[in-house]
Amino acid sequence: MTCDETFYHRYLNGDDAGLEALMKKYGNPLTLYIDGYLHDVHEAEDLMLDVFAYLFTKKPRIRDGGFKAYLYKTARNMALRHKSKRKCLFRLDELTDESDGQLLVEEVIRTEERNRILHFCMGEMNPDYREVLYLTYFEGMSYAQAAEVTGKTVKQITNMVYRGKGSLRRLLEREGITNAES
Repeated sequence: MTCDETFYHRYLNGDDAGLEALMKKYGNPLTLYIDGYLHDVHEAEDLMLDVFAYLFTKKPRIRDGGFKAYLYKTARNMALRHKSKRKCLFRLDELTDESDGQLLVEEVIRTEERNRILHFCMGEMNPDYREVLYLTYFEGMSYAQAAEVTGKTVKQITNMVYRGKGSLRRLLEREGITNAES
C-alpha cells in the first residue's frame, strides 16, 4: 500500500490528519490541473476543495495504488461538468497581463519568459495532447495512471504523448526556442 492509500485509510478509520496530509500534498497540483480546464485559478481552487469534499462525504473505495489516478479523474470530471455549466464572462482583469514592474535578475527574466512561452504553446496544443503531457510530465503519472484518468488505453496515451511532444516541439521552435528536445 502506498503512502497515499495509507493516509486515505487513516481518514476512513477516523483520523482526519490523513485527509489533511493528502490535501496538503495534492491541493496545489490539483488546482493547477483543474485550472487547465477552467482558466480561472479561483474557480479551480473552489473545485479542488469540492473534490476533497466529495472524498469527505462519499468515502469511496479506492483500489491500492489508485488514489492519485482516482483523485485526478474525479477532478477532471468535476472540471468538465463545471465548465459545461459555466457561462463565458468578460473579465477586465484578463486584459492586463503585465508584470508587477519589479526589477528582476536576468536569469529570472529568462526563466519567466521560457515559462510564458511554454504556457502559451501548451495553450495552442490539442487539448488531449496537453492533458496527457501535463499528467505524465508535470504530475509524474505513469501512462497507466494517465489512461485511467482520461478513460483512454495505455497505447492511446503512449501515442498521444509522442504526438504531443512533437507538436509542442514544433510550437516551441516557432516561438524561437530551437533547443526544444523531448
